[in-house]
Amino acid sequence: MKKTLLATSLALATLGFSNVTLASNGDDWADKYLTTVQTQGEIGIVKVNPYDFAPLTAIIDLNGFSISDVKVRIEPKKGGAVIEYPVDQVSLTTHNGIPVFGLYADYDNTVMVEYVKNGKKVKENYKIKTAPVKQLLFDGQVRSFPEVKSVKVDKKFRDRLYLVNHMGADESTKGWDSYPMIFVTDTAGEVRWFMDWDAVYDQDTTPGVAMGFHLSENGELYWGQDHYYARYDMLGRKVFNREIPRGFTGFSHEIQEMPNGHYLLRVAKEKYLREDGKRLDTWRDHVIEVDTTGNVVHTWDFNKIFDNMRDDLLAGLDSGAVCLNVDESHAGETMDIEPDAAYGDLPGVAAGRNWAHINSIDYDASDDSIIVSMRHQGTAKVGRDGEVKWILAADKGWGDLSDKVLTPVDSKGNKLDCDDNGRCAGSDFDFPWTQHTSWLTSRGTLVSFDNGDGRYFEQPAMPTMKYSRGVEYNINEDNMTVEQTFEYGKERGYEWYSPITSNIEWREDKDTFFMYSASAGLFTGEPGKHFINEVAENGKVKVELTVNSMAKTEPSYRALIVEPGKLFN
Repeated sequence: MKKTLLATSLALATLGFSNVTLASNGDDWADKYLTTVQTQGEIGIVKVNPYDFAPLTAIIDLNGFSISDVKVRIEPKKGGAVIEYPVDQVSLTTHNGIPVFGLYADYDNTVMVEYVKNGKKVKENYKIKTAPVKQLLFDGQVRSFPEVKSVKVDKKFRDRLYLVNHMGADESTKGWDSYPMIFVTDTAGEVRWFMDWDAVYDQDTTPGVAMGFHLSENGELYWGQDHYYARYDMLGRKVFNREIPRGFTGFSHEIQEMPNGHYLLRVAKEKYLREDGKRLDTWRDHVIEVDTTGNVVHTWDFNKIFDNMRDDLLAGLDSGAVCLNVDESHAGETMDIEPDAAYGDLPGVAAGRNWAHINSIDYDASDDSIIVSMRHQGTAKVGRDGEVKWILAADKGWGDLSDKVLTPVDSKGNKLDCDDNGRCAGSDFDFPWTQHTSWLTSRGTLVSFDNGDGRYFEQPAMPTMKYSRGVEYNINEDNMTVEQTFEYGKERGYEWYSPITSNIEWREDKDTFFMYSASAGLFTGEPGKHFINEVAENGKVKVELTVNSMAKTEPSYRALIVEPGKLFN
């Protein structure tokens, strides 16, 4: 071994590599080699995909040196946009090197770094070669990775990066299960980051759907999948990966970090005891709060909060997409409510049915309440004590909760003339139907992605008459009124219609509504063409990208904006 090390050291010195020091003892020669051989700059060597999680990332090892004031710049391809960001001392120390994020796939990347070493400013270029994106191969596909096309990009938005939570179809998966194809695209449609699904997913041992991705304030990524919830940084360093607490099951759709570091998780309950004495597993009807070590500190049981009471919307849903169990052959048909049908992911209004289908949660710190989007009911605000504070939905079928339904008003506060089915005469106001992501904004309003299925409790004469909207509401809790202040998507018609999934948020940095119509084209018989948009308040489109699926009836779930300046700073 000593002769081999000596020969390697002499060979590297002959080739002109500086600062060559090879250790001859220890258990891991390769690790010592990686941290002692300098090849391109004044510190250590480059390690691509350092945590076997994100293949388009790297670390430039510190190699024992101390540096500060670090900046990284990924040089773009022709026509592309620069990715650049600062790196603080916490990130440098945590990774023992300079984190590199945003590399092109299958490309010899040029990365410029600046830093201060021994009081001297250093500026140097690195060449970092990457492999192609990982391919998913299955029967019936037309492409092996989602394809992003740039349709329109305002010059002020060229540097945007979007993380797409796509759900890879595979005919071998059964039930609620799909490959997590999580990737970041730039506005030119180039993949600049992706998660290696083998790091977190296995069909046999870790089935489910990875959903609810968010970036925390410190740039770390968190999400959940069926039986676990996890947090990693964008290089792939694991912060935690925890099992769902015992007695709960079926995480999907949403996890939200709270200001105190706790998490809100949308789950189901195992062996739920109903008032009639039956024990069964529930579906998408519980929210739990877990603390920083995973203890359950609060539970919201929506079976009790809403008493499974309203089936009016369920009766009007498209049976081809009651959930994500998409069945194209039944598109446009309504679902019969059968009280005696087997329990499970079927519409109905008893615990054990998919009666609520909570698909988003937000936390309102002003009064310690949560806002939930229940696809099969409406959007509601609920206190920690389980009291319903308001309901955003048409006033039909709510029984004793009817007085909690918000009253639609115009911009002057005048009550609109709305019938029980939600139609408001002489107004553009509309409620969100089978909505996703009812979230608060930084300016005190509420946004919701109005998918539009079951609009007015019915199916239209033709499926192509359906449409989806991104919509904003101003809610006055004192007066129990709601005003619609923005909508986009209705004018796009069926092309932009997403029967399931999707999201919207208000972006204060550029004064836009960011939207992902994530299942557009689901029932066309062709691979879906989903839409990423940023739209100004006046309705002007600033960004439009299409995300083209690998196969038909394959939806995406959500998307979010990635800000490189927050990832390592």
